[in-house]
Amino acid sequence: MKIYNTMSKRKEEFVPLTPGEVKMYVCGPTVYNLIHIGNARPMIVFDTVRRYFEYKGYRVNYVSNFTDVDDKIIKAAQEEGVSCETITERYIAECKKDMASLNVRPATTHPQATKEIDGMIEMIKKLIDKGHAYVAKDGTVYFRTESFRDYGKLSHKNLDDLQSGFRSLLVSGEDQKEDPMDFVLWKPKKEGEPYWESPWCQGRPGWHIECSVMSQKYLGDTIDIHAGGEDLIFPHHENEIAQSECAHDKTFANYWMHNAFLNIDNHKMSKSLGNFRTVRDVVTENDPQVVRFFMLSAHYRNPLNFSKDLLDLAKNSYDRIVNCASNLRFLMQGKDTADTTLAAGEEELLKEAEKFRTEFEKAMDDDFNTADAISAIFELVKWININASADNSGAYLEKLHAELAELSDVLGLIVDREEDLGGNEAKEIEALIEERQAARKARDFAKADAIRDSLKERGIILEDTKEGVKWHKA
Repeated sequence: MKIYNTMSKRKEEFVPLTPGEVKMYVCGPTVYNLIHIGNARPMIVFDTVRRYFEYKGYRVNYVSNFTDVDDKIIKAAQEEGVSCETITERYIAECKKDMASLNVRPATTHPQATKEIDGMIEMIKKLIDKGHAYVAKDGTVYFRTESFRDYGKLSHKNLDDLQSGFRSLLVSGEDQKEDPMDFVLWKPKKEGEPYWESPWCQGRPGWHIECSVMSQKYLGDTIDIHAGGEDLIFPHHENEIAQSECAHDKTFANYWMHNAFLNIDNHKMSKSLGNFRTVRDVVTENDPQVVRFFMLSAHYRNPLNFSKDLLDLAKNSYDRIVNCASNLRFLMQGKDTADTTLAAGEEELLKEAEKFRTEFEKAMDDDFNTADAISAIFELVKWININASADNSGAYLEKLHAELAELSDVLGLIVDREEDLGGNEAKEIEALIEERQAARKARDFAKADAIRDSLKERGIILEDTKEGVKWHKA
Protein backbone atom coordinates (compact mmCIF):
# COMPACT_ATOMS: atom_id res chain seq x y z
CA MET A 1 0.00 0.00 0.00
CA LYS A 2 1.38 3.40 -0.99
CA ILE A 3 0.48 6.79 0.47
CA TYR A 4 1.37 10.21 -0.92
CA ASN A 5 3.28 11.89 1.89
CA THR A 6 3.05 15.70 1.85
CA MET A 7 6.34 15.78 3.75
CA SER A 8 8.36 13.98 1.05
CA LYS A 9 6.10 15.01 -1.87
CA ARG A 10 6.03 11.46 -3.16
CA LYS A 11 4.22 8.17 -2.70
CA GLU A 12 5.74 5.96 -0.02
CA GLU A 13 5.14 2.38 1.00
CA PHE A 14 3.07 2.34 4.18
CA VAL A 15 4.96 0.74 7.07
CA PRO A 16 3.10 1.05 10.39
CA LEU A 17 4.89 1.78 13.65
CA THR A 18 3.32 -1.35 15.11
CA PRO A 19 2.52 -4.26 12.77
CA GLY A 20 -1.21 -4.61 12.26
CA GLU A 21 -2.04 -1.24 13.84
CA VAL A 22 -2.61 2.28 12.53
CA LYS A 23 -2.45 5.41 14.67
CA MET A 24 -4.24 8.20 12.83
CA TYR A 25 -5.10 11.79 13.79
CA VAL A 26 -7.45 13.94 11.70
CA CYS A 27 -7.99 17.62 12.51
CA GLY A 28 -11.68 18.19 13.21
CA PRO A 29 -13.94 21.25 12.94
CA THR A 30 -14.26 24.35 15.10
CA VAL A 31 -17.77 24.03 16.51
CA TYR A 32 -19.45 27.43 16.37
CA ASN A 33 -22.03 26.68 13.68
CA LEU A 34 -23.30 23.86 11.48
CA ILE A 35 -20.44 22.30 9.53
CA HIS A 36 -20.21 23.29 5.86
CA ILE A 37 -19.86 21.05 2.84
CA GLY A 38 -16.13 21.79 2.68
CA ASN A 39 -15.76 20.21 6.15
CA ALA A 40 -17.45 17.09 4.82
CA ARG A 41 -14.72 16.26 2.32
CA PRO A 42 -11.94 15.40 4.82
CA MET A 43 -14.49 13.67 7.05
CA ILE A 44 -15.59 11.37 4.21
CA VAL A 45 -12.12 10.93 2.69
CA PHE A 46 -10.34 9.94 5.88
CA ASP A 47 -13.26 7.84 7.11
CA THR A 48 -12.80 5.90 3.86
CA VAL A 49 -9.04 5.62 4.49
CA ARG A 50 -9.83 4.22 7.91
CA ARG A 51 -12.38 1.78 6.47
CA TYR A 52 -9.87 0.48 3.94
CA PHE A 53 -7.22 -0.09 6.59
CA GLU A 54 -9.79 -2.05 8.61
CA TYR A 55 -10.79 -4.00 5.50
CA LYS A 56 -7.10 -4.92 5.11
CA GLY A 57 -7.09 -6.25 8.68
CA TYR A 58 -5.49 -3.34 10.56
CA ARG A 59 -6.71 -2.20 13.96
CA VAL A 60 -7.14 1.57 13.60
CA ASN A 61 -6.96 4.03 16.48
CA TYR A 62 -8.65 6.99 14.82
CA VAL A 63 -8.64 10.30 16.70
CA SER A 64 -10.43 13.41 15.45
CA ASN A 65 -10.85 16.44 17.68
CA PHE A 66 -13.41 19.18 18.19
CA THR A 67 -11.94 22.67 18.63
CA ASP A 68 -14.27 24.09 21.26
CA VAL A 69 -12.44 27.26 22.28
CA ASP A 70 -11.92 29.89 19.58
CA ASP A 71 -12.65 33.53 18.72
CA LYS A 72 -15.59 32.50 16.49
CA ILE A 73 -17.12 30.46 19.30
CA ILE A 74 -16.76 33.38 21.72
CA LYS A 75 -18.36 35.74 19.21
CA ALA A 76 -21.30 33.37 18.60
CA ALA A 77 -21.84 32.99 22.36
CA GLN A 78 -21.79 36.75 22.91
CA GLU A 79 -24.23 37.34 20.06
CA GLU A 80 -26.69 34.83 21.55
CA GLY A 81 -26.05 35.86 25.14
CA VAL A 82 -25.17 32.29 26.17
CA SER A 83 -22.06 30.52 27.39
CA CYS A 84 -19.41 29.18 25.02
CA GLU A 85 -20.17 25.71 26.35
CA THR A 86 -23.80 26.07 25.26
CA ILE A 87 -22.64 26.87 21.72
CA THR A 88 -20.07 24.07 21.51
CA GLU A 89 -22.27 21.36 23.01
CA ARG A 90 -25.04 22.26 20.55
CA TYR A 91 -22.83 22.18 17.48
CA ILE A 92 -20.85 19.10 18.48
CA ALA A 93 -24.19 17.27 18.66
CA GLU A 94 -25.26 18.72 15.30
CA CYS A 95 -21.90 17.83 13.74
CA LYS A 96 -22.29 14.22 14.88
CA LYS A 97 -25.76 14.13 13.28
CA ASP A 98 -24.34 15.37 9.98
CA MET A 99 -21.46 12.88 10.13
CA ALA A 100 -23.90 10.03 10.77
CA SER A 101 -26.06 11.13 7.82
CA LEU A 102 -22.99 10.83 5.57
CA ASN A 103 -22.20 7.39 7.05
CA VAL A 104 -19.00 8.70 8.66
CA ARG A 105 -18.15 6.44 11.58
CA PRO A 106 -17.48 8.00 15.00
CA ALA A 107 -13.77 8.28 15.78
CA THR A 108 -12.19 5.96 18.30
CA THR A 109 -11.85 9.15 20.36
CA HIS A 110 -13.30 12.63 19.79
CA PRO A 111 -11.28 14.78 22.23
CA GLN A 112 -12.32 18.36 23.00
CA ALA A 113 -9.72 21.07 23.49
CA THR A 114 -11.29 22.49 26.65
CA LYS A 115 -11.00 19.10 28.37
CA GLU A 116 -7.26 18.86 27.67
CA ILE A 117 -6.04 22.20 29.09
CA ASP A 118 -3.84 20.59 31.78
CA GLY A 119 -1.94 18.67 29.12
CA MET A 120 -1.43 21.85 27.10
CA ILE A 121 -0.02 23.69 30.11
CA GLU A 122 2.38 20.81 30.77
CA MET A 123 3.63 20.76 27.16
CA ILE A 124 4.09 24.53 27.17
CA LYS A 125 6.09 24.27 30.43
CA LYS A 126 8.31 21.66 28.81
CA LEU A 127 8.89 23.86 25.75
CA ILE A 128 9.82 26.82 27.98
CA ASP A 129 12.21 24.67 30.05
CA LYS A 130 13.92 23.42 26.89
CA GLY A 131 14.35 26.95 25.50
CA HIS A 132 11.83 26.54 22.69
CA ALA A 133 9.31 29.01 24.14
CA TYR A 134 9.34 32.23 26.14
CA VAL A 135 6.94 34.37 28.18
CA ALA A 136 6.20 37.98 27.21
CA LYS A 137 5.45 40.75 29.74
CA ASP A 138 1.66 40.38 29.46
CA GLY A 139 1.80 36.60 30.07
CA THR A 140 1.59 35.55 26.42
CA VAL A 141 3.73 32.49 25.71
CA TYR A 142 5.34 32.29 22.25
CA PHE A 143 7.04 29.41 20.50
CA ARG A 144 10.59 30.35 19.47
CA THR A 145 10.37 29.31 15.82
CA GLU A 146 14.07 29.78 15.11
CA SER A 147 14.87 27.16 17.75
CA PHE A 148 13.46 24.46 15.45
CA ARG A 149 15.88 24.20 12.55
CA ASP A 150 13.51 22.05 10.47
CA TYR A 151 10.70 24.62 10.53
CA GLY A 152 9.05 24.68 7.10
CA LYS A 153 9.82 21.05 6.21
CA LEU A 154 6.17 20.09 5.69
CA SER A 155 5.09 23.14 3.69
CA HIS A 156 8.50 23.26 1.97
CA LYS A 157 8.87 26.91 2.91
CA ASN A 158 12.24 28.45 3.68
CA LEU A 159 12.43 30.00 7.17
CA ASP A 160 14.56 32.94 6.02
CA ASP A 161 12.03 33.78 3.29
CA LEU A 162 9.17 33.47 5.75
CA GLN A 163 10.89 35.73 8.25
CA SER A 164 11.61 38.45 5.70
CA GLY A 165 8.01 38.29 4.51
CA PHE A 166 6.61 38.56 8.02
CA ARG A 167 8.83 41.47 8.97
CA SER A 168 6.96 43.62 6.47
CA LEU A 169 3.64 42.86 8.17
CA LEU A 170 2.15 44.49 11.23
CA VAL A 171 1.35 41.52 13.46
CA SER A 172 -0.60 41.97 16.68
CA GLY A 173 1.79 41.85 19.59
CA GLU A 174 4.81 41.77 17.28
CA ASP A 175 6.66 44.28 19.43
CA GLN A 176 6.94 41.71 22.23
CA LYS A 177 7.98 38.86 19.96
CA GLU A 178 11.62 37.92 19.51
CA ASP A 179 10.80 37.21 15.87
CA PRO A 180 7.71 37.93 13.76
CA MET A 181 7.49 34.19 12.92
CA ASP A 182 7.01 33.17 16.56
CA PHE A 183 3.50 31.96 17.28
CA VAL A 184 1.25 31.87 20.32
CA LEU A 185 1.10 28.91 22.69
CA TRP A 186 -0.89 30.68 25.44
CA LYS A 187 -2.61 34.07 25.44
CA PRO A 188 -4.14 36.29 28.14
CA LYS A 189 -7.90 36.47 28.52
CA LYS A 190 -9.92 39.42 27.28
CA GLU A 191 -12.96 40.81 29.06
CA GLY A 192 -15.87 38.37 28.86
CA GLU A 193 -13.82 35.50 27.44
CA PRO A 194 -13.49 32.01 28.96
CA TYR A 195 -10.14 31.45 30.64
CA TRP A 196 -8.08 28.99 32.64
CA GLU A 197 -5.45 29.48 35.31
CA SER A 198 -1.85 28.99 34.21
CA PRO A 199 1.64 29.83 35.56
CA TRP A 200 1.79 32.76 33.12
CA CYS A 201 -1.64 34.39 33.21
CA GLN A 202 -5.35 33.72 33.21
CA GLY A 203 -5.95 32.84 29.58
CA ARG A 204 -6.46 30.16 26.98
CA PRO A 205 -4.34 28.08 24.61
CA GLY A 206 -3.34 28.95 21.08
CA TRP A 207 -4.92 26.84 18.35
CA HIS A 208 -1.84 24.86 17.31
CA ILE A 209 -0.91 23.47 20.74
CA GLU A 210 -4.34 21.83 21.08
CA CYS A 211 -3.82 19.20 18.38
CA SER A 212 -0.24 18.45 19.45
CA VAL A 213 -1.41 17.62 22.96
CA MET A 214 -4.49 15.63 21.96
CA SER A 215 -2.54 13.60 19.41
CA GLN A 216 0.18 12.79 21.94
CA LYS A 217 -2.27 11.85 24.70
CA TYR A 218 -4.42 9.47 22.66
CA LEU A 219 -1.89 8.14 20.13
CA GLY A 220 1.61 8.66 21.54
CA ASP A 221 4.69 10.78 20.79
CA THR A 222 4.93 9.46 17.22
CA ILE A 223 1.94 8.51 15.08
CA ASP A 224 1.51 6.83 11.73
CA ILE A 225 -0.72 9.32 9.90
CA HIS A 226 -1.72 12.93 10.48
CA ALA A 227 -4.38 14.22 8.09
CA GLY A 228 -6.58 17.17 7.22
CA GLY A 229 -7.41 19.68 4.50
CA GLU A 230 -4.56 21.21 2.52
CA ASP A 231 -5.38 24.62 4.02
CA LEU A 232 -3.97 23.28 7.31
CA ILE A 233 -0.49 22.51 5.97
CA PHE A 234 0.73 26.00 6.86
CA PRO A 235 0.77 27.25 9.48
CA HIS A 236 -1.28 24.78 11.56
CA HIS A 237 0.42 21.48 10.78
CA GLU A 238 3.82 23.12 10.41
CA ASN A 239 3.45 24.55 13.92
CA GLU A 240 2.21 21.24 15.32
CA ILE A 241 5.37 19.56 14.04
CA ALA A 242 7.60 22.25 15.58
CA GLN A 243 5.94 22.05 19.02
CA SER A 244 5.67 18.27 19.16
CA GLU A 245 9.15 17.44 17.92
CA CYS A 246 10.76 20.04 20.19
CA ALA A 247 8.79 18.77 23.20
CA HIS A 248 9.39 15.05 22.66
CA ASP A 249 12.56 14.91 20.51
CA LYS A 250 10.81 12.42 18.23
CA THR A 251 9.27 12.46 14.77
CA PHE A 252 5.68 13.64 15.16
CA ALA A 253 4.05 11.75 12.26
CA ASN A 254 5.47 9.42 9.63
CA TYR A 255 2.89 10.21 6.93
CA TRP A 256 1.04 13.46 6.24
CA MET A 257 -2.14 13.29 4.12
CA HIS A 258 -4.04 16.33 2.84
CA ASN A 259 -7.18 16.56 0.75
CA ALA A 260 -7.59 19.29 -1.87
CA PHE A 261 -10.15 22.10 -1.76
CA LEU A 262 -13.82 21.83 -2.61
CA ASN A 263 -15.25 24.63 -4.76
CA ILE A 264 -18.91 25.53 -5.25
CA ASP A 265 -19.92 26.06 -8.91
CA ASN A 266 -16.24 26.69 -9.75
CA HIS A 267 -15.85 29.34 -7.05
CA LYS A 268 -14.30 29.23 -3.61
CA MET A 269 -17.05 28.88 -1.02
CA SER A 270 -17.69 32.07 0.93
CA LYS A 271 -20.63 33.81 2.57
CA SER A 272 -19.87 37.00 0.61
CA LEU A 273 -20.43 35.14 -2.67
CA GLY A 274 -23.66 33.64 -1.39
CA ASN A 275 -22.50 30.08 -2.13
CA PHE A 276 -21.91 28.97 1.46
CA ARG A 277 -23.58 25.56 1.90
CA THR A 278 -23.93 23.65 5.13
CA VAL A 279 -23.99 19.86 5.13
CA ARG A 280 -27.48 20.07 6.63
CA ASP A 281 -28.73 22.12 3.67
CA VAL A 282 -27.18 19.77 1.14
CA VAL A 283 -28.42 16.49 2.66
CA THR A 284 -31.90 17.97 3.06
CA GLU A 285 -32.01 18.49 -0.71
CA ASN A 286 -30.00 15.38 -1.72
CA ASP A 287 -29.57 11.78 -0.66
CA PRO A 288 -26.60 11.83 1.77
CA GLN A 289 -25.28 8.67 0.12
CA VAL A 290 -25.16 10.51 -3.21
CA VAL A 291 -23.19 13.30 -1.52
CA ARG A 292 -20.73 10.73 -0.17
CA PHE A 293 -20.47 9.03 -3.56
CA PHE A 294 -19.80 12.41 -5.17
CA MET A 295 -17.01 13.21 -2.69
CA LEU A 296 -15.28 9.92 -3.51
CA SER A 297 -15.71 10.19 -7.28
CA ALA A 298 -12.47 12.17 -7.55
CA HIS A 299 -9.07 11.43 -6.04
CA TYR A 300 -8.79 13.14 -2.66
CA ARG A 301 -5.72 15.15 -3.74
CA ASN A 302 -7.54 16.64 -6.74
CA PRO A 303 -9.70 19.76 -6.39
CA LEU A 304 -13.42 18.98 -6.51
CA ASN A 305 -16.18 21.18 -7.89
CA PHE A 306 -19.56 20.90 -6.17
CA SER A 307 -22.65 21.69 -8.27
CA LYS A 308 -26.22 20.50 -8.75
CA ASP A 309 -25.46 19.07 -12.19
CA LEU A 310 -22.54 17.06 -10.86
CA LEU A 311 -24.64 15.81 -7.95
CA ASP A 312 -27.32 14.68 -10.41
CA LEU A 313 -24.67 12.73 -12.33
CA ALA A 314 -23.47 11.21 -9.06
CA LYS A 315 -27.03 10.14 -8.25
CA ASN A 316 -27.39 8.37 -11.57
CA SER A 317 -24.08 6.59 -11.04
CA TYR A 318 -24.83 5.58 -7.47
CA ASP A 319 -28.27 4.31 -8.54
CA ARG A 320 -26.56 1.85 -10.89
CA ILE A 321 -24.95 0.16 -7.89
CA VAL A 322 -28.12 0.23 -5.78
CA ASN A 323 -30.27 -1.11 -8.61
CA CYS A 324 -27.83 -3.97 -9.20
CA ALA A 325 -28.05 -4.97 -5.54
CA SER A 326 -31.84 -4.63 -5.65
CA ASN A 327 -32.01 -6.88 -8.70
CA LEU A 328 -29.90 -9.54 -6.99
CA ARG A 329 -32.20 -9.52 -3.96
CA PHE A 330 -35.19 -9.77 -6.27
CA LEU A 331 -33.68 -12.77 -8.06
CA MET A 332 -33.04 -14.43 -4.68
CA GLN A 333 -36.70 -14.29 -3.67
CA GLY A 334 -38.10 -17.75 -3.12
CA LYS A 335 -34.69 -19.41 -3.34
CA ASP A 336 -33.19 -21.43 -0.51
CA THR A 337 -30.15 -19.32 0.35
CA ALA A 338 -29.31 -21.73 3.19
CA ASP A 339 -28.42 -24.25 0.49
CA THR A 340 -24.79 -23.47 -0.35
CA THR A 341 -24.74 -25.74 -3.38
CA LEU A 342 -23.61 -24.01 -6.55
CA ALA A 343 -25.03 -24.96 -9.93
CA ALA A 344 -22.82 -26.17 -12.78
CA GLY A 345 -20.44 -23.47 -13.99
CA GLU A 346 -21.16 -21.04 -11.14
CA GLU A 347 -17.92 -21.69 -9.28
CA GLU A 348 -15.96 -20.72 -12.41
CA LEU A 349 -18.05 -17.56 -12.76
CA LEU A 350 -17.35 -16.57 -9.15
CA LYS A 351 -13.62 -17.03 -9.75
CA GLU A 352 -13.95 -14.78 -12.79
CA ALA A 353 -15.67 -12.14 -10.65
CA GLU A 354 -12.68 -12.04 -8.27
CA LYS A 355 -10.79 -9.87 -10.78
CA PHE A 356 -12.97 -6.90 -9.83
CA ARG A 357 -11.94 -7.14 -6.17
CA THR A 358 -8.32 -7.29 -7.32
CA GLU A 359 -8.79 -4.11 -9.38
CA PHE A 360 -10.57 -2.44 -6.45
CA GLU A 361 -7.71 -3.22 -4.07
CA LYS A 362 -5.12 -2.16 -6.63
CA ALA A 363 -6.80 1.26 -6.84
CA MET A 364 -7.10 1.69 -3.08
CA ASP A 365 -3.53 0.50 -2.49
CA ASP A 366 -2.39 3.31 -4.80
CA ASP A 367 -2.87 6.23 -2.41
CA PHE A 368 -6.57 5.47 -1.84
CA ASN A 369 -7.67 6.13 -5.41
CA THR A 370 -11.41 6.00 -4.76
CA ALA A 371 -12.25 7.16 -8.30
CA ASP A 372 -10.64 4.04 -9.78
CA ALA A 373 -12.08 1.90 -6.99
CA ILE A 374 -15.57 3.07 -7.96
CA SER A 375 -14.76 2.20 -11.59
CA ALA A 376 -13.92 -1.35 -10.46
CA ILE A 377 -17.30 -1.55 -8.71
CA PHE A 378 -19.03 -0.36 -11.90
CA GLU A 379 -17.26 -3.10 -13.84
CA LEU A 380 -18.51 -5.61 -11.28
CA VAL A 381 -22.05 -4.23 -11.65
CA LYS A 382 -21.85 -4.58 -15.43
CA TRP A 383 -20.58 -8.14 -15.09
CA ILE A 384 -23.32 -9.08 -12.59
CA ASN A 385 -26.04 -7.67 -14.85
CA ILE A 386 -24.82 -10.01 -17.60
CA ASN A 387 -24.08 -13.08 -15.47
CA ALA A 388 -26.97 -13.19 -12.97
CA SER A 389 -30.52 -14.34 -13.64
CA ALA A 390 -33.43 -16.21 -12.07
CA ASP A 391 -31.87 -19.42 -13.39
CA ASN A 392 -28.91 -19.12 -11.00
CA SER A 393 -28.74 -20.77 -7.59
CA GLY A 394 -29.52 -18.80 -4.43
CA ALA A 395 -25.97 -19.45 -3.17
CA TYR A 396 -24.43 -17.92 -6.30
CA LEU A 397 -26.68 -14.86 -6.24
CA GLU A 398 -26.03 -14.33 -2.53
CA LYS A 399 -22.26 -14.46 -3.04
CA LEU A 400 -22.48 -11.84 -5.79
CA HIS A 401 -24.62 -9.62 -3.58
CA ALA A 402 -22.17 -10.01 -0.68
CA GLU A 403 -19.26 -9.12 -2.99
CA LEU A 404 -20.96 -5.95 -4.21
CA ALA A 405 -22.07 -4.93 -0.71
CA GLU A 406 -18.64 -5.48 0.85
CA LEU A 407 -16.66 -3.48 -1.69
CA SER A 408 -19.23 -0.68 -1.55
CA ASP A 409 -19.11 -0.68 2.25
CA VAL A 410 -15.35 -0.05 2.18
CA LEU A 411 -16.27 3.28 0.58
CA GLY A 412 -19.10 3.79 3.08
CA LEU A 413 -21.70 3.29 0.36
CA ILE A 414 -24.91 1.48 1.30
CA VAL A 415 -26.38 -0.71 -1.45
CA ASP A 416 -29.50 -2.12 0.25
CA ARG A 417 -31.54 1.07 0.34
CA GLU A 418 -35.07 -0.34 0.55
CA GLU A 419 -34.27 -1.28 4.13
CA ASP A 420 -34.45 2.45 4.91
CA LEU A 421 -38.19 2.30 4.33
CA GLY A 422 -38.82 -0.04 7.26
CA GLY A 423 -40.61 -3.37 7.29
CA ASN A 424 -44.21 -2.12 7.46
CA GLU A 425 -43.86 0.27 4.55
CA ALA A 426 -42.09 -2.37 2.47
CA LYS A 427 -44.94 -4.80 3.11
CA GLU A 428 -47.47 -2.14 2.14
CA ILE A 429 -45.66 -1.54 -1.16
CA GLU A 430 -45.53 -5.27 -1.89
CA ALA A 431 -49.29 -5.48 -1.20
CA LEU A 432 -49.98 -2.60 -3.61
CA ILE A 433 -47.85 -4.29 -6.26
CA GLU A 434 -49.89 -7.48 -5.86
CA GLU A 435 -53.08 -5.43 -6.12
CA ARG A 436 -51.75 -3.82 -9.29
CA GLN A 437 -50.88 -7.22 -10.74
CA ALA A 438 -54.41 -8.46 -9.99
CA ALA A 439 -55.89 -5.38 -11.68
CA ARG A 440 -53.76 -5.95 -14.78
CA LYS A 441 -54.83 -9.60 -14.88
CA ALA A 442 -58.47 -8.43 -14.72
CA ARG A 443 -57.62 -5.94 -17.52
CA ASP A 444 -58.44 -3.03 -15.21
CA PHE A 445 -55.56 -0.99 -16.58
CA ALA A 446 -56.88 2.29 -15.19
CA LYS A 447 -56.59 0.93 -11.64
CA ALA A 448 -53.19 -0.58 -12.37
CA ASP A 449 -51.89 2.73 -13.70
CA ALA A 450 -53.37 4.60 -10.73
CA ILE A 451 -51.46 2.33 -8.30
CA ARG A 452 -48.23 2.82 -10.26
CA ASP A 453 -48.73 6.60 -10.27
CA SER A 454 -49.51 6.75 -6.54
CA LEU A 455 -46.33 4.82 -5.77
CA LYS A 456 -44.35 7.08 -8.08
CA GLU A 457 -45.59 10.13 -6.14
CA ARG A 458 -44.16 8.51 -3.02
CA GLY A 459 -40.81 8.09 -4.77
CA ILE A 460 -41.25 4.36 -5.51
CA ILE A 461 -40.40 3.26 -9.04
CA LEU A 462 -41.78 0.00 -10.47
CA GLU A 463 -40.03 -2.03 -13.15
CA ASP A 464 -41.83 -4.79 -15.04
CA THR A 465 -39.28 -7.50 -15.89
CA LYS A 466 -39.51 -11.05 -17.17
CA GLU A 467 -38.83 -12.25 -13.62
CA GLY A 468 -41.68 -10.12 -12.21
CA VAL A 469 -42.16 -6.61 -10.79
CA LYS A 470 -39.21 -4.94 -9.08
CA TRP A 471 -39.32 -1.70 -7.12
CA HIS A 472 -36.80 0.80 -5.80
CA LYS A 473 -36.64 4.32 -4.42
CA ALA A 474 -36.34 7.14 -6.94
